[in-house]
Amino acid sequence: MAYQAGEQRPAPRLVPASPEAEAYLQDYATLLEAVPFPSLVFDRRWDVVLANTAFETLFREVGPHPTAMPGDNFLRFVLFHPDAAGVLGAFESSWFLPSLAQFASAVETHGHDHGLQAIRREIAQDPIMEAAYRQGLPHWIRAVGAEAVEHDGAVRPLVHPDPRWGATECRVVEETPPALRALGCTRLTLVLRETRPAPAPRGARRPRRRASHLTVVPATGT
Repeated sequence: MAYQAGEQRPAPRLVPASPEAEAYLQDYATLLEAVPFPSLVFDRRWDVVLANTAFETLFREVGPHPTAMPGDNFLRFVLFHPDAAGVLGAFESSWFLPSLAQFASAVETHGHDHGLQAIRREIAQDPIMEAAYRQGLPHWIRAVGAEAVEHDGAVRPLVHPDPRWGATECRVVEETPPALRALGCTRLTLVLRETRPAPAPRGARRPRRRASHLTVVPATGT
C-alpha cells in the first residue's frame, strides 16, 4: 500500500459508504505510510484494508500461499501460513492462540459473516487445529487469563528480515480512531523495540509451522 512522492495514493480495499469515508481512508493511508513501524488496518474478517511499507518489509520473505498472505488477511496468515512461525516468534502462545481466541469471539458476535464462516470451515478441516479450537483454546484461556487473548499492549517476539533488527520484540498497539471504528476497522501497529533477544545463529533456517506442532493439543498415545 505504499506510494512514492508524486504518485497516486493507494486505493483502500474497503469500499466506503460515502465519498467522505473514501477520502478519509485515502488520507489515513498517507498517515499510515509515515509510520516507521509495521502497521495495518483490517476489517472484522481480518481482511487487510491498508498496510504500510514497513509491514510489507517485515513479511517480504514469506512464501506464496493461495489464501493466507499477510497483506491479504492477517488472521489467515497467522492460522494457516506455514511460514508464519518464521516471522512471529514464540508463535503458539504469543500469536496463534491469542488470534484464535479473538476469532472465536468474532464468531460469537458475527457468526453469520460468510468470511468468518469460511475460516471456521477451514479450521474444522484440520483435526489438530479443530481440537485446538474446541478443546485446547478454552483450557489455555483458563490457564493464562482472559487478558492474554488481547493484542493491545502485548510484547511479542518476532524475527525481522532486516539484520539491523533480526530476532527482536514488538509492542502491539491497537489505536483505532472513531472514524475508522465506524467503518468496522481496527488498526494495529507493531512497535519494534530496541532491546532485542540474542539473534538466531547465522545461517539458521526459519521454522515452518504446522498445525500438528501445536502443543496446546494434548498428545494422544499410539
